[in-house]
This record gives sequence, C-alpha cells and structure tokens, in this order.
Amino acid sequence: MTRAATLMAGEIAEQPSVLARLLKAAPEITAVAGEIAAANPRFVMLAARGTSDHAALYCKYLIEIVLGLPAGLASPSTMTAYGSRPNLSDVLVIGVSQSGGSPDLLEALGVARECGASTLSITNTPDSEMAGATHWHVDVLAGPERAVAATKTYTAELMACWLLVNAWNGGNLDAARVLPDIAQDLVDRRPEVADLATRYRFTDRLVTVGRGYSYPTAREAALKLMETAYVAAHAFSGADLLHGPLAMIDSDHPVLAIVPEGVGARSMQPVLERLSERKADVAVFGGPESIRRATVGFAFPVGQPEQLAPITDIIPLQQLSMEMSVARGFDPDRPRGLSKVTQTW
Repeated sequence: MTRAATLMAGEIAEQPSVLARLLKAAPEITAVAGEIAAANPRFVMLAARGTSDHAALYCKYLIEIVLGLPAGLASPSTMTAYGSRPNLSDVLVIGVSQSGGSPDLLEALGVARECGASTLSITNTPDSEMAGATHWHVDVLAGPERAVAATKTYTAELMACWLLVNAWNGGNLDAARVLPDIAQDLVDRRPEVADLATRYRFTDRLVTVGRGYSYPTAREAALKLMETAYVAAHAFSGADLLHGPLAMIDSDHPVLAIVPEGVGARSMQPVLERLSERKADVAVFGGPESIRRATVGFAFPVGQPEQLAPITDIIPLQQLSMEMSVARGFDPDRPRGLSKVTQTW
C-alpha cells in the first residue's frame, strides 16, 4: 500500500472543501442559533463519544468563553445505565455524533427531553435517528467518510460548533473565511509531516499537550496516534502535565505540544520551560516564540484567532498519525478491531 492510496489521506485532503461548504451553509446554522438563543438556556450539556467528544470539548470552551454560559460534558451512563433523571428545564443538551447512530447518546438525548431539556444534534447524517429525535439538527456536510479514523468529520464538527456559537453571539464570518485556504496550505505541507513521522517511527510512547482551545487538539491527536499507529499516546492539559505526569517525561519519549498563538500559548510557556529542563524531545506545533523552545517545530499560520485555530491545527497531526502508521507497516484505513460506528450501551 502506498501513502497516496490511503483513504485517510484522501479524506484529510478534502477538508478545505468541507470547510468551504460549511461556510456557504452558515445561514442555515444561523437560523438554528437564533432559535436556540430565543430559548435562552441557562446551562449547556454536551454528549459525545470518541473523536466527537473532542469536538464537544472545543464547543464547551466556545460556549463558556464566547457566550459566558456554563457548559459541561455529560456522562450519558448516569442516565442510560444508572437511571438518573435530573431536572434539565432551561438546559440545552447537544449531542455530537458523526454517524448519529450511537445507542447510548440517542437514549441520553431522549431522556434529556423527558427531563425538560431542549436538544440539538450535530451529525454528518441528517437522516439518522438522532437527527430526527432532537429539537434542532445541524448537518456538518462532510460527505461520506470511508476510513475508520475520523478526519474530515472532526474538523467539520469543529467548524459547525464555531458557526453555531458565533451566530448565537451575533458575530460575523469575516475571521473564518480564510479557513479553507489555511487548511489547504496545511494539507500541502504533508512532506514536512512525513519527516517528523520518520523521526518518531520507532517510539512506543509519547505525550500530547495543549492548553485552552488547544487541549481538544491534543486529545484528538493522541487518539489518532493510538488508533492508527498503535502508539501509547497520553494527552494532558499543560496545567495537569506539571503535576504528577511530568515525572514520566524523559528524552526517550517525545512530547507533541500544540501551541498556537494566544492566551493558551502564553500559559504553555512554563510547561515548555519545564520540558526543556528535563531535556525532553519536544515537537512544537505552534507559533515562532514557542517553536524556539522546541527540539523540532512545525509552524502554524501567524495571526489566526485562537478560537478558530483548532479547526485547522489538527490537520498536520492527522497526517502525522497516518504517516507513522504507514511507516510502521500498518494500514491507517483499517485499524485493528475498530469499526466506523461503535455500539456503546
């Protein structure tokens, strides 16, 4: 199997066009956002699994920072397995699922409605049962995704979440219009990522780290490396890494730090300093100041708003997981023991 033949590579390359398609669909998402704003929820809960859980975490940051609303990641099992029936009046519950076919999420959304919540589903499958079971639905418009490892559906979920929160807040699209071009630039830099994959081909364990808006990117990067390249990848927020987990960092186990410009980057500087003190092998995906502290670096575009950065920052990390998978003799399109839809009860 050649690199060019992977389904995953093709779907990574589709992301600029998916983002452009979502920008054109902004009026439909704006209409949904207007109805949600009129409902005036006092709290937002987000329910998701796997890759979609990382998109939900990004959405949580947006809701809390941009809208000033408290938000939290739901534990569906409290309702589906333990039978909890919380008071969810004036609460918005958002289910994020590429397939719209996760049984426990569908059940959790149904229970949430029974408990008084307004419900929104964000999926890549507008005819799914989940899309039909919620008060509102947002289609992420990613098109069919055949590789098991989710790539374009993830960035589409991020974009849909940003469009929703931005419209809810009464914002415009000006800052987001460059995203397809930024995504294309990052897709085209695959050879740089292939060099990094060669560097880390034989590692058996690594750490990914980020803060704020970049923490979901660190978590998604770790998941991709685990499910395609079979590397034991541990994701931490920068704040958490400085506690006990720092003890496991040494020069033999790399750290991938996601540090785009902004508040999160400033708060990551003490983390980079401590990693340097431990003589860690640190690959920084970020801005110029942070890259100066790195063993190796991958430069992100300068001047991009921090809240938009995760939508495109994940692209080289998706490519890294794919390139490491191929370099290690695996098939990134067919991870061992995984299927496209995970049945979680």
